[in-house]
Amino acid sequence: MEQFDVNKKYAGLPVVVLAGRPNVGKSTLFNRLLQTRRAITDPTPGVTRDAVAKDAFILGKPLRLVDTGGFKLDKEGLDSLVVERTLETLKTADLIVLLLEAGAIMPEDEEFIEFLRQFYRKLLVAVNKTEGGRRENESFNLFSYGFDKILMISAEHGDHIGELEESIVERLDFSRVTEDIEQEKQPIRIALLGKPNTGKSTLSNWLTASQSSLVSPVPGTTRDVVEGAFSFKNRDFVILDTAGIRRKSKVTENIEYYSVNRAIKAIDDADVVFLLIDAQEGLADQDKKIAGLAHDKGRGVIFVLNKWDAMLDMKNTFEAVRDRVRFLFGQMEYAPILPLCALNGEGADTLLNAAIRLNAQLYRRVDTSALNQALAGWLRENPPPQGPQTRFKVRYAVQVSNNPVKFIFFVSRPRAVREAYTAYIRNKIRKELGFSEIPIKIEIKGSRNERNSLIPL
Repeated sequence: MEQFDVNKKYAGLPVVVLAGRPNVGKSTLFNRLLQTRRAITDPTPGVTRDAVAKDAFILGKPLRLVDTGGFKLDKEGLDSLVVERTLETLKTADLIVLLLEAGAIMPEDEEFIEFLRQFYRKLLVAVNKTEGGRRENESFNLFSYGFDKILMISAEHGDHIGELEESIVERLDFSRVTEDIEQEKQPIRIALLGKPNTGKSTLSNWLTASQSSLVSPVPGTTRDVVEGAFSFKNRDFVILDTAGIRRKSKVTENIEYYSVNRAIKAIDDADVVFLLIDAQEGLADQDKKIAGLAHDKGRGVIFVLNKWDAMLDMKNTFEAVRDRVRFLFGQMEYAPILPLCALNGEGADTLLNAAIRLNAQLYRRVDTSALNQALAGWLRENPPPQGPQTRFKVRYAVQVSNNPVKFIFFVSRPRAVREAYTAYIRNKIRKELGFSEIPIKIEIKGSRNERNSLIPL
């Protein structure tokens, strides 16, 4: 499950509400489904008071997940406000996941179950804290309350969470989900990053036809992130001109320290990173660190060889420099490398065309059926290993997010999957599904009982 991209808004999201008495593990389950620590968890009952909502994906499907406060029917004061808020949330839910604790039923559970009879058609029951089969036999007594299905899970340990995810998706109607704003109408956000004095501000000023960024031969002139806007081929762009990033030992002023941190954080606000490199000076360690950060965050990256007009006009000069960059950035062979003269804009059109192309790939989404049809062909072409320690079966795959682009592959034995086979799958995705110039995240996840095993690759 993956959090929504902040630049995309959806309408008609089905609402899934987690409900139950205090301290049954609702917030732990909420965090488990989100794969992040969004809600505060603590053994003290009543930690969650407000309903905490988060837009997210489950098995590639968009929905709104809501964590509610513990339900107590007989309390007054603040607890009564919590109950009132929970009731309001339940009425708006498309699906209610009633979370109970393994073992004997509590009076508060019975009261809540009786109250929820009015919502039985949209109720899914899960018994928490059943890791290793703990107290499952006692929990089966819950069928006496008229439930037709009960799931045994462990939110803390991840047991059977995959089955819960499948049940949630099966019960929801996603036909109403639409994008409020077409991505093609959203501005492409570009962060200009690189060492000091590589021409970032010069490029920003040329693109925006302004003098918003101060330009000086003195390294470190730009300290804050300067934002500008322009249009190209009927597409709107936002440009983020950042402070030059120097080695940590060179950063001596507090102002520069915060400037560098803001520059790094600009990666989070961007779709595509232009990593400016002085073509004459070549690459530096800082370039590797910047590129690595952008790669890890799943952003599109273009290596921009600026001041190319000052390079000697010799045959194969560009090819030699390009091969050098490829050698030093082996894991980023997908990233375009382009020459530029920011001073007069030579090469800017090619650079912006590449940015449009990368942005389209970042927001590309592959239908699950099409993905698995392609996967079947890849498996026939190169079957997984069959050794005693390396054998595994690939069940199916889903794309769970875009920008960053991320896929989850469900397999029988996740720890048997080697990086070489994951690299094979990644290359197939790039070549055949239209993601040739951007980073791709792949996670290998166990199927059925093994789905608590998650391996990022």
